[in-house]
Amino acid sequence: MYFKFTFCPIILLLWASLSFEQNVNVVIHGAASIAEKCDYNQCPWGKAGILNLDLRYGALINAIKAFNPLRIKVGGSLQDNVVYKVGEVSSCPNFMKREDGLFGFSQGCLSMERWDQLNRFFNHIGVKLTFGLNALFGRNESQTEKGLWIGDWQPQNTKDFMQYTISKGYKVDSYEFGNQLSGSGMGAKVDAKQYGKDVIVLKNLVKELYAHPETQPKVLGPGGFYEDKWFNTFLEVSGQGIVDGLTHHIYNLGPGDDPNMMNKILDPSYLNQVSQTYKGVSDVVNKFRPQLGAWVSESGGALNGGSKDVSRTFADGFWYLDQMGMASTYDQKVFCRQALISGNYGLLNATTFVPNPDYYGALLWHRLMGSTKKPGVSLIFINLSKDRSLNITLSNAKPGDAGQPNYEFVGKQNREEYHLRALTGDIKDDIVCLNDVPMVQIDSEDIPAMDPKLVDASTPISIAAQSIAYVTIRDFEAPACD
Repeated sequence: MYFKFTFCPIILLLWASLSFEQNVNVVIHGAASIAEKCDYNQCPWGKAGILNLDLRYGALINAIKAFNPLRIKVGGSLQDNVVYKVGEVSSCPNFMKREDGLFGFSQGCLSMERWDQLNRFFNHIGVKLTFGLNALFGRNESQTEKGLWIGDWQPQNTKDFMQYTISKGYKVDSYEFGNQLSGSGMGAKVDAKQYGKDVIVLKNLVKELYAHPETQPKVLGPGGFYEDKWFNTFLEVSGQGIVDGLTHHIYNLGPGDDPNMMNKILDPSYLNQVSQTYKGVSDVVNKFRPQLGAWVSESGGALNGGSKDVSRTFADGFWYLDQMGMASTYDQKVFCRQALISGNYGLLNATTFVPNPDYYGALLWHRLMGSTKKPGVSLIFINLSKDRSLNITLSNAKPGDAGQPNYEFVGKQNREEYHLRALTGDIKDDIVCLNDVPMVQIDSEDIPAMDPKLVDASTPISIAAQSIAYVTIRDFEAPACD
């Protein structure tokens, strides 16, 4: 999913991870309409794919509307195996299991009838849409190097799709070119020079079809794992002004069946290792200066659908919110959570659409973090300790006071605090409490109220063991946020 932020970033503690300019959470994974995607002898995707998700549920609509607005990214593992039933494409096959196919599936299809349904849904709930394009159309797999797809990208099917989209007045904020084709790839890869040439073709196509610059969708890429040489080569070939946003994926917890997953999440030194990836991407952005900077266009923590024992639990928030904070530190403009629905890492249950704990952490981030709404600062604290609470006092470093003692801050207005913890105290619980109130939907499909606790500003900020807290201070002077 994607969301905007509210307050500007400040870092007070090692785990006080804060905001960046625009926050995002992804949406609907492109799973199969007939065959189902399964990993580690589990099939957690159900009918939550973009081609077969039932869009009529009030719980789903309310969960999305709560972000107001929400950025939705349509795409995923199979987007480079999808044709669009428009123009010269007359047949529309379902995805089927196929051992020699990309990710074990045959080619699938997005019909324009389904595209119409999706856009009615998007318009109804009010979203900003990023659409993942098939970047393998027209290519063939190399006979000499497994996984390498060669040849020029053929844009005709995409052109027909865009023309249909324009004719219907559907709004697409951005097009992302391909999924995980960079570097060594995931299932498939494209040479960096070839990708650079093809993304120029896409950019020219967007300029041709969308005549007015103000309504012209942005072009994003490569939407894959960061490898320094590949990213630099692709951007050298494409040149400046072609890719509007540089997108990459983060899955730093490894495969979803790793029995050591919980220990990774609770180990700050392990969580910090991915900072090298953020730094590498940041260096490339500083070198080539794409207009929109860097985006994390997909991140679900654990690969291949997430971890069935961890991703749906309160503990996953330690990884998730830490990653959004780290992304803000390295000036990533967008952070896309894989996924809103589907897999073990969905923010919503794929069958009932009941929110998992990470949903509430994401919603608070959306409402509190950033620099565009109310005065003051908002902080997030993550306490990984199993048995030690923290009592925190704040200091304010005044401009020009380098080398001088900081000033202890004592506010005059009550602080607004939002404390998140597991219902039973066990971080493997799948119910979260906000200020000791369980976040559950009772006789309603509405999202529960998420009100702050007002706390005397003269007292220290208390963070319980293995908990997460957002703290908003309205009268904290922070000139950097002005």
